[in-house]
Amino acid sequence: MKFALAQIRKKAYKEPLTFDEMVDVSEVVSLNNDIREIKPVRVHGNCYLQGEQIIFSFSISGEMILPCARTLVDVPYPFEVKADEVFTTSSYYSEEEEENEIHPVDGEVLDLTPYIKENILLEVPFRVFSEDTKAQKAAPAEGQGWAFISEKQKEKTIDPRLKKLESLFEDNKEDE
Repeated sequence: MKFALAQIRKKAYKEPLTFDEMVDVSEVVSLNNDIREIKPVRVHGNCYLQGEQIIFSFSISGEMILPCARTLVDVPYPFEVKADEVFTTSSYYSEEEEENEIHPVDGEVLDLTPYIKENILLEVPFRVFSEDTKAQKAAPAEGQGWAFISEKQKEKTIDPRLKKLESLFEDNKEDE
């Protein structure tokens, strides 16, 4: 989602520049292991011009697919993020501006997409749970190097490392 500085200066000088677009942010799937899929998100808001500062106040809404914390099945997670990003066209960029998260604009085009992705990544919850009662049955029972074992199965199986010790117990029973 790119804006030309000339367009911002022309339209946001007297009144806020409004925008409403669908943005493809599918790249965040590779940045975050928890996000399995994300559809294009809707970004809408206003852009204000104050001297050398450009202020974007916008809202991001969409849906991402995350794994259930219990069963690992796909859980759709709708989200809406409200964000404010401040940019400066000033050639004098100090540490104070960096601490206040005022971003410098390089060139004549301002790209809002990285900041949209950053706000989405900050919105990913620590864990989600599926409300589907059938999800337990749909959960994977085994994977690469692991398998789910119930308590009943656990009682029946003997650890292969302890298999030889079982023969000692049999010898003790014969001695009695």
